[in-house]
Amino acid sequence: MQTGLDFKLVEDLVAGVDEVGRGPLCGAVVTAAVILDPARPILGLNDSKKLTEARREALFDEICEKALSFCIARAEVEEIDRLNILQATMLAMQRAVEGLHITPRLALIDGNRCPKLAVPSAPVVKGDSQVPAIAAASILAKVSRDREMSAFELIYPGYGIGGHKGYPTPVHLEALARLGPTPIHRRSFAPVRAAWDARSGVVDSLI
Repeated sequence: MQTGLDFKLVEDLVAGVDEVGRGPLCGAVVTAAVILDPARPILGLNDSKKLTEARREALFDEICEKALSFCIARAEVEEIDRLNILQATMLAMQRAVEGLHITPRLALIDGNRCPKLAVPSAPVVKGDSQVPAIAAASILAKVSRDREMSAFELIYPGYGIGGHKGYPTPVHLEALARLGPTPIHRRSFAPVRAAWDARSGVVDSLI
């Protein structure tokens, strides 16, 4: 039984682009662009969400070793709050493609829209479960972001960031209401804004 995407679908100098982190309440949105090498197959590529953490970690190293070119990029919390999450994601995707040391002849973007790029591009809905290069990009982006959020667990204890990775789980929402936002929380997101306003109200009442 074959698992993952068929590597025979890899096209020469086609970059796959994906993002991780549009939905969380904290942390950067992370993107990756990957140009796979048709001559160096990577078995088991698939949508990062369909893989175990251990498998993602192993594939991360293999992708970095075998890809013709890859770039992991990001948009920071300040940019998300200033631009909105969609535009910040497009900016991070631009950075990922521009960071490739080989210029692709085509960039395939996971989703239904493309950022403005200097190379031809096309959106692919559910591309991370169809296009091997997009699947590879999804793995690089997710592993990178997950590692960062695990590190934030040590810097901002009590929020459970290492577990939920910033997503609005009940544990996260309860901690946000109890402890207030951290510097890595996205203040343009409604639950964070509400928690910030509540904390500001408490401070104002004490003045």
